[in-house]
Amino acid sequence: MRRASSIASVAVLALVLAACTATQAPGATAGDAPGFWLGLWHGFIAPVTFIVSLFSDAVRVYAVPNLGRWYDFGFMLGIGGFSGGVFAGSRRRP
Repeated sequence: MRRASSIASVAVLALVLAACTATQAPGATAGDAPGFWLGLWHGFIAPVTFIVSLFSDAVRVYAVPNLGRWYDFGFMLGIGGFSGGVFAGSRRRP
């Protein structure tokens, strides 16, 4: 029973994250373009967004147009935060 609830929890979490995948409005102007905070969020959800983008043409991993370096910086921090948390537990400690 415990295994079934774990699988159900992972499935629900995957659906919730898939609902948050990044999309960009086609008519976005420079004032409405994603900046640092959306870049950070898009970085956090990039792994899920990538999987969803394989099956949907409306979803992209990286938002274009964006505010340039600030969006890039947030995106890279988001990617690093996700991968740092995933790989931190796999290190062997003496």
